[in-house]
Amino acid sequence: VERCMSVMQSGTQMVKLKSGTKGLVRLFYLDEHRTCIRWRPSRKSEKAKIVIDSIYKVTEGRQSEIFHRHAEGNFDPSCCFTIYHGNHMESLDLITSNPEEARTWITGLKYLMAGISDEDSLAKRQRTHDHWVKQTFEEADKNGDGLLNIEEIHQLMHKLNVNLPRRKVRQMFQEADTDENQGTLNFEEFSVFYKMMSLRRDLYLLLLSYSDKKDHLTVEELAQFLKVEQKMNNVTPEYCLDIIQKFEVSEESKKQNVLGIEGFTNFMRSPACDIFNPLHCEVHQDMDQPLCNYFIASSHNTYLTGDQLLSQSRVEMYARVLQDGCRCIEVDCWDGPDGEPVVHHGYTLTSKILFRDVAETINKYAFIKNEFPVILSIENHCSIQQQKKIAQYMKEIFGDKLDLSSVVAEDSTQLPSPQNLKGKILVKGKKLPCTLGADADEGEVSDEDSADEIEDDCKLKPCYSNGATEHQVESFIRTKLESLMKESQIRDKEDPDSFTVRALLKATHEGLNVNLKQNLDIKEGGKKSHSRSLMGNFGKHKVSKMRNSVCCSSSDSILETLGILAHRRRTVKLCRALSDLVVYTNSVAAHDIVDDGSTGNVLSFSETRAHQAVQQKAEQFMLYNQKQLTRVYPSAYRIDSSNFNPLPYWNVGCQLVALNYQSEGRVMQLNEAKFRVNGNCGYVLKPQQMCKGTFNPYSADPLPASPKKQLILKIISGQQLPKPPDSMLGDRGEIIDPFVEVEIIGLPVDCCKDQTRVVDDNGFNPVWEETLTFTVHMPEIALVRFLVWDHDPIGRDFVGQRTLAFTSLVPGYRHVYLEGLTEASIFVHVIINDIYGKNKQLIGLRGLFNKNPKHSSAETSGHCVRKRSIGDRILRRTASAPAKGRKKSKMGFLEATEIKDSAS
Repeated sequence: VERCMSVMQSGTQMVKLKSGTKGLVRLFYLDEHRTCIRWRPSRKSEKAKIVIDSIYKVTEGRQSEIFHRHAEGNFDPSCCFTIYHGNHMESLDLITSNPEEARTWITGLKYLMAGISDEDSLAKRQRTHDHWVKQTFEEADKNGDGLLNIEEIHQLMHKLNVNLPRRKVRQMFQEADTDENQGTLNFEEFSVFYKMMSLRRDLYLLLLSYSDKKDHLTVEELAQFLKVEQKMNNVTPEYCLDIIQKFEVSEESKKQNVLGIEGFTNFMRSPACDIFNPLHCEVHQDMDQPLCNYFIASSHNTYLTGDQLLSQSRVEMYARVLQDGCRCIEVDCWDGPDGEPVVHHGYTLTSKILFRDVAETINKYAFIKNEFPVILSIENHCSIQQQKKIAQYMKEIFGDKLDLSSVVAEDSTQLPSPQNLKGKILVKGKKLPCTLGADADEGEVSDEDSADEIEDDCKLKPCYSNGATEHQVESFIRTKLESLMKESQIRDKEDPDSFTVRALLKATHEGLNVNLKQNLDIKEGGKKSHSRSLMGNFGKHKVSKMRNSVCCSSSDSILETLGILAHRRRTVKLCRALSDLVVYTNSVAAHDIVDDGSTGNVLSFSETRAHQAVQQKAEQFMLYNQKQLTRVYPSAYRIDSSNFNPLPYWNVGCQLVALNYQSEGRVMQLNEAKFRVNGNCGYVLKPQQMCKGTFNPYSADPLPASPKKQLILKIISGQQLPKPPDSMLGDRGEIIDPFVEVEIIGLPVDCCKDQTRVVDDNGFNPVWEETLTFTVHMPEIALVRFLVWDHDPIGRDFVGQRTLAFTSLVPGYRHVYLEGLTEASIFVHVIINDIYGKNKQLIGLRGLFNKNPKHSSAETSGHCVRKRSIGDRILRRTASAPAKGRKKSKMGFLEATEIKDSAS
């Protein structure tokens, strides 16, 4: 292994394959810290790297899609390998000059990946911190001589958002500069300088308050701190001694069994003092209840790496989401060439992958991280012959994982539990009716709840008139999609209206329609090209749908309760072999929320139909979800793979809220936070009140008999907050003016947010010392979202976030590490109290349940400013800055959901 590391660090010349090019010769090497792969030459310079932490897998040979595209290339498979990395499973396809070099890199990379997966959270935090300090030093060393002069230190201060007087910086520089090479700092001296600069006043004062004004804590004083402040039980002297041995830096202090300020700082910044409850890293909930009593992590169109029209379909996406904890995945099956069924998004230009490859990937990765059951949501669009092939492949590949004969539910009228179904794969699909004879090999079933809800005249057909090629159509669509994506990124990242269906329909319909009309209209006059029917009819579809809903007679309204008109009923042929694989998860048409007494039905709703059902029949929906499963999936018009707000559907107990896992952002962050609460196993137990009985989730006091929780959050300080990721000047931009916003997300009555004041010119160690208080009616489903913003006169810029389940919060002094940022954190103090009876905070929610509240961005909505003195206003910054006197922002249902658009 060490030989592999040595070769990789020396560098190897390899050919980097790219789609559409011949390949580029580059020198690839492992950096000296063994944390990332770099290559040169590259126009990306410092950014040309792949972090080892982000590598998902390494495959040998010519297996990837790029290699298949270069099929004519005469590459020796033993010289080829692919590195899959990042959230979108990007592939780096490499060819070495001989098989030995390929084996060296594959072995070395797998060793590095295994080491990272095996290390504990404390080791990982220490490793990432050490790497960050070393990387910071190297980036500041502009001339690469391994030394930093005072000018380079001043530039580094600006980059790190430190606003210290130059005199103070010079004083610390001189104290750290101890070797004979005066006027510069080597790495060891820089580490001393960085520690001086990072001395935490807040932690030092905390230590003094428990140490009787000494500069260290004894074992007894540390135990007192852990019991009183951190609310820890069973604190023993042995446990305290272990903390001192692990975190204390000074050998002298270790011998005396005391914890100094540096050791105390290390302990407070370790995973032991993270705000997330470490017990929740493991499965800790009761897993013996029926399936319908759990929220289940679910993915929509799992195979796609990007948008719904043009993106690549990849089997690796199944591996990624399964290992991320997803337990319900979607497979869209269509007839393929040579009798082989394929998986892709129908009537679009997305690429196709073989069903067999998908099944093999699912089989390989389904139970690596946890053994709880996987639900395979099969969207069947195949002929009978290819359906038989699908059933055959599933039986051959999944084998005993499909055999549910040994699974026995305690009550035959109830679904089995996740515990009973461990290691099993459930096929969700259509089932032949019982009325059909047992000897019938096929039959007809309804196709009404198919996720393919685009009208026929909106589908992209493979026929192009007047010489318009598929390539032309693809390039027009791609251009429009890219402009949509850019437009959405420019908007506030927390704006729930950024990705509305309405905005997509309007932009796509107008922009692409004009584009295609100019380029593809037939010049002889009259006929129009079929190739623009996909986009051109989006608007028409919406209008006709609205007319239908207005003009319907009362007799239609029963069939139309959830937005499905009788005349849209379709049927498809289903073979017996595929039907027999469906046991507990039978897809049924969602005419209405009616419990027919049978067990094992799954109602499927698009977000627009589900939204209607939630608004009209919230309590009935909740009762249905106590016996059966419900799946909600994104509207087919979300062509950019954006996600809807899952909260309204979780709030009525919908188990399978299917999201586009490939789309990063607020919604996926909420989803991750929700499922992290139970060891990220993909199953989270619903609150008891959702499993038995019912309540109105939109009431001002939904659970009057239950105690509420009061969350008292003291936002103390921030550490190493970087410049915003979208900062135009990058590291050279202004030092940030940060403030913290805390948002509670849950039942509508609980949805609110509050924020601190702005601290000027300090991202390195800003101090707020402000207390925010929240009341939560149903803490079991509430999420707490910490956001850091950079204030500027014309708005604010997003710096970072961390979202957690309310039940995962730990009391005491805690660090909230911002996701995806190595060192950035907020230091807080958490108190959680029980409250009985009505609370004053609930009064004054005027307009909360108004049918049409004035809509504004949920992140900036509805602040009411109390009257304050002129002096107070001057102290509190400009009128656009967050102000202490502002009341918490309350969000009504339509604001809290993100579906307030005409398409619903």
